[in-house]
Amino acid sequence: MSEEVSTPRSAADMPEDNGLLTHARRLLPGIVDLRRALHGEPELGRDLPRTQDRVLQSLKGLSLHVTTGTRLSSVTAVLEGARPGPTVLLRGDMDALPLHEDTGLDFASRAADVMHACGHDLHTAMLVGAAHLLTALQDQLAGRVVFMFQPAEESGGGAADMIEEGVLTTPDGHSVDAAFALHVTTRFESGTLHLRPGPMFAASDLIHLTVRGRGGHASAPHLALDPIPVACEIVQALQSLVTRTVNIFDPAVITIARIEAGTTTNIIPESAELHGTFRTLTPDTRRQVREGIERVARHISAAHGAEAGIQLTASYPALHNDPAFTTAVKRAVAAQLGPGIVHDLAEPVMGSEDFAYILERVPGAMAFLGSRPPGPPAQNPVPDMHSNRVVFDEDAMATGIAAHAAVALHHASRASRAKP
Repeated sequence: MSEEVSTPRSAADMPEDNGLLTHARRLLPGIVDLRRALHGEPELGRDLPRTQDRVLQSLKGLSLHVTTGTRLSSVTAVLEGARPGPTVLLRGDMDALPLHEDTGLDFASRAADVMHACGHDLHTAMLVGAAHLLTALQDQLAGRVVFMFQPAEESGGGAADMIEEGVLTTPDGHSVDAAFALHVTTRFESGTLHLRPGPMFAASDLIHLTVRGRGGHASAPHLALDPIPVACEIVQALQSLVTRTVNIFDPAVITIARIEAGTTTNIIPESAELHGTFRTLTPDTRRQVREGIERVARHISAAHGAEAGIQLTASYPALHNDPAFTTAVKRAVAAQLGPGIVHDLAEPVMGSEDFAYILERVPGAMAFLGSRPPGPPAQNPVPDMHSNRVVFDEDAMATGIAAHAAVALHHASRASRAKP
């Protein structure tokens, strides 16, 4: 769907079968077109003008109050239900990754070294589909739904900016009561939903270390102070820090992903730089690991006569699913889409997600939507998020659209019944 979704505009236009999944499947061809258009023209970061325009065009004709951001190319659309009730937020992120695509798809990225490798094109398209589906069922909706189309999830913390610009309050003054989001993955069978109460995604913090030694000729290391062996020792010690000081039931991951040092083969450089991340699930372990990295870098450097420059920058917080809302999501999706759709996620994922900023302020949940392509895998394991070869099953988007709608309708009816 390059410009508009061909979709029913009212409940009367819907099929006689009132199942949300049936409705979502009717929308799917247009949603696939939209997803492919987004995939072919990916954009990075906060400024996504073409993506924003496609979303705006795809929402035209719907009874939504639509606004756009000033700090970033966001879109917020509010649907008012037929009866009073609570406000639920549904989120889809829109930005891509700086990565060259090697999928061989007919609709592969036409932008140099930019790719929708995390599935945000599917997230955006599914949220457009949910807006169409819920608008068609507006007379069944109590309260309102906020559709949050967010840039800058990958690195910019766009959710925090949208909060500051008022996404958690509707134009007529209603505060968001709960929030829900989906994230596609090829780890699970297509069309299945996976979530857990409590920690779902880890906090992520940035590591920038500089070991300062003394440069010299490669033939005379005793007259220099080589920072490279010191940097290597620090990398090894950081792995021991995790395995020997962190509780395995409250895990942490430290990854040094880039080391920079030197200019040629016969010069000992003056400094070496290490860059990476550390990821944790709880505040106590986050603090413990931060203190441990500082201690290891400083004292190993000092033991060799070098100096350590240490910069640890807090990034996204851990994402915690509200237990009660998570249970409600499972019940809503199972009731509307079938009990075999919903599965318990056994353990958290140590990646990070800036939807955490939303869930710090309102109860809610994020779930994985299985999107593994059918048939035997061409590669083992199947490429997943952030791979230059990842391919998602587009049929899973029907489940995603229906799941968004099920959660919104269930939360509205449940909260309305709870009021005296």
